[in-house]
Amino acid sequence: MDIIRMSFFGNSNIGVYGFTNNKIIILPPGIGRDDLREVSETLKVDIVEARIAGTILNGVFINGNDNGIVLPHIVFEEELGLIKEKAREHGLNIEVVRSKHTALGNLLLCNNKGCITSPLLEKEVRDKISDTLGVEVVEKDLMKLTIPGSLGVVNDLGGVVHPGFVDDDFKTLLDVLKIKAEKATVNAGVPYIRSGVLANNKGIVVGGNTTGPEIIRIKRGLGGELE
Repeated sequence: MDIIRMSFFGNSNIGVYGFTNNKIIILPPGIGRDDLREVSETLKVDIVEARIAGTILNGVFINGNDNGIVLPHIVFEEELGLIKEKAREHGLNIEVVRSKHTALGNLLLCNNKGCITSPLLEKEVRDKISDTLGVEVVEKDLMKLTIPGSLGVVNDLGGVVHPGFVDDDFKTLLDVLKIKAEKATVNAGVPYIRSGVLANNKGIVVGGNTTGPEIIRIKRGLGGELE
């Protein structure tokens, strides 16, 4: 599994700018062509360049898996059209979520086996997410916080999570997402791992300030190399 360091817009918090599954990555316009090509080759995905609600914070607002993508209701029609066009090519479901809580990147932790959702999201929203992603959705706090998506990055092989995870949190990952995970930080000590990692089953992109020891832990966790 390839792993590279990258910064977007001069910022190593790359996770706030993008969403990826095993088919596409959605990044805002303005990232250099060479960087886009390197990311695409590492993750082996097609690139969609689009904003969400006029912002470049795609990673904050988008979530999903290989079956579908969920977007907040604040997405503009033009932005939605760009995403839908590429999604159709890959057979992805698209759902615009009608919730007052729009930071879906922070509120969901999903792979192709399951999805952990924040208790902040309404039941009808959770049901729509389950239908769109084609997996069981389980409402659960991790670390007694309502932002599971901020606390980890997962694929179908494994995951990397906030150093504050306890046994019950790991059990939830195993029960819902069917994976084991490694505690890790990113970008020289940032514990909110999602802020600095974009990953799927094929590759990993980490923030430009990520240290060698952090890379080892991240690759071990997401590569499913845990015993």
